Amino acid sequence: MNRPEREAAVRRIMEQAMPPVPSELYSDVLRRGGRMLRRRRTARRVMWLLLFAVTVAFVVWALTARPWVEPPSETTPPVTVW
Repeated sequence: MNRPEREAAVRRIMEQAMPPVPSELYSDVLRRGGRMLRRRRTARRVMWLLLFAVTVAFVVWALTARPWVEPPSETTPPVTVW
């Protein structure tokens, strides 16, 4: 098929009437979709809570360990001038 024939075939398919959807399928889709949305919402909340907990833990560690401060010297510097 060349391009104009393919476009015409696609137009014919799109212009056809949609087949009727069974009513039990509609209720199943609504139920599953609602469940999927609740799971996504719960997962998103858990991820935000985890991110908040990690941030708090990092801030507490940084304030107690103070990694930006140079550690004290283990040896005394040599005395050169008397």
